[in-house]
Amino acid sequence: MDSHNNEQTAGSARDTAIIIAAVAVLIGGLAAFYTVAATQPAVVKAILILVSVGAALGLLYLTAMGRSLWGYVTGARVELRKVVWPTRQEAVQATLMIAVVVLIMSLLLWGLDSLLFWAVGLLTGRGG
Repeated sequence: MDSHNNEQTAGSARDTAIIIAAVAVLIGGLAAFYTVAATQPAVVKAILILVSVGAALGLLYLTAMGRSLWGYVTGARVELRKVVWPTRQEAVQATLMIAVVVLIMSLLLWGLDSLLFWAVGLLTGRGG
């Protein structure tokens, strides 16, 4: 039992060290980006940022949390492939129905607002 707790503690300490290293790589990339901002073209600066973000993500993948998150992302992609997307005609029909319902509701609310405004005006004697 104690060896299992020791393994979890060692893994947790390792994960913490890797996360700190990933943050350091990301901060170093940002610092390098702003350091070379005036001397290098935009393409070099963009590559610098992309490499530092990629390296940080690669380091984060080495942690248990990173592998778990990657598993979630791949599972989400699998589920996304299972979605049955509406046809163009179905999408247009649904959009038109929503527009009609919004129009009807706006007219009903405008009528109710006008009726209440008229009633309050009669009750307060400020018009009518």
